[in-house]
Amino acid sequence: MKAFHFHSPTEVVFGPGQEMNAGKMITKWGGTRVLLHYGGESARRSGLLDRIEGVLKADGIPYVTLGGAQPNPRLSLVYEGIRICRENRLDFILAVGGGSVIDSAKAMSVGLGHPDEDVWDFYLGKTVLRCAPVGVVLTIAAAGSETSNSSVITKVDEDGTHIKRSIDQDIIRPKFAIMDPELIATLPKYQIGCGVADIMMHTLERYFSAAETLGNDLTDRIAVSVLKIMIQYGPKYLAEPSDYKAASEVMWAGSLSHNNLTGCGNGGDFATHLIGHELSARYDAAHGATLTAVWGAWARYVMKANVLRFAQYAVNVWGCDLDSVNPENTALAGIERTERFFASIGMPVCMPDLIPQGIGEQDIQEMADLCVGLGRGMIGGFMRLGREDVVKIYRAANEKK
Repeated sequence: MKAFHFHSPTEVVFGPGQEMNAGKMITKWGGTRVLLHYGGESARRSGLLDRIEGVLKADGIPYVTLGGAQPNPRLSLVYEGIRICRENRLDFILAVGGGSVIDSAKAMSVGLGHPDEDVWDFYLGKTVLRCAPVGVVLTIAAAGSETSNSSVITKVDEDGTHIKRSIDQDIIRPKFAIMDPELIATLPKYQIGCGVADIMMHTLERYFSAAETLGNDLTDRIAVSVLKIMIQYGPKYLAEPSDYKAASEVMWAGSLSHNNLTGCGNGGDFATHLIGHELSARYDAAHGATLTAVWGAWARYVMKANVLRFAQYAVNVWGCDLDSVNPENTALAGIERTERFFASIGMPVCMPDLIPQGIGEQDIQEMADLCVGLGRGMIGGFMRLGREDVVKIYRAANEKK
């Protein structure tokens, strides 16, 4: 097997009603004064916030609330959270929500750990040396941020330009993640579809990581299992969100897809994520949907770097027959099956599906600049992509299916 470093220290507490243990978990991990961070009012209307506040009060843990996290979480709210934590001497952040809330909480924790520095600098590549502890009560199965080392934040400049960048460092992984599948039973169907897509994409970004190898076999089989679970249970969860079995399988797959278990020894590509990030930043589109809108174009563009890897995927995940004479046919069949699945769960498979008003050439050029800008130069692992490669992928994705 290829060498790898696997680090996944987050304590997972999984099952119905486990949010009632939030206070005990905070205390276990050293928290004494808490920022309770959440997104919209749905967390309040559902009664979840009231239950957690009741637990914190019963356990004698002072807290301050901060809502307002939105899809593609903003740097401005991160600054606000850091200010509140400092003024109230808060030493623990509890994120109640999905990926946007968790990413925002992680950013605040980094800011608290570096009081004399601008937290945005760490999203531009600076090494995080310390951060405040973060815990999670997960309400959306999608981003996998509850156990991952990633946080993605959007900075809105004075001229309105949206810049979306990430931290990917193990130090920011949450201390614990409380995961109750019953909490994800009331999500809108589109949000569920985006979540299913995001979970699959986190796995695909690792499966298609380096063209020169067919991967570590055990890692590949774990990745294939996660993908097949999503293909089996994703549509069931979408059709009936209160189906506990389906919701629980999807919720656990979301964490495994992004704690790097599916990438041990294979690394990661994440070009599709970076290409999609510019779409979501510019048009404020849902993250999962931006990924499915460009994945097919990316896959067809890079496929020839290792046709056998794509053919292997088609056979092992989708059950396609291997064309040993021309494996490219098998590879293309796997890409098409993936796109059909995304469409079946209500996801776009090209940019016109996502942005009906259309995306012009100037927008494509500007997104490509941002995608490889700020010191990146080249992106991807399966096939290294420069600016012109990204432009071609955007153009291909901009063709109506």
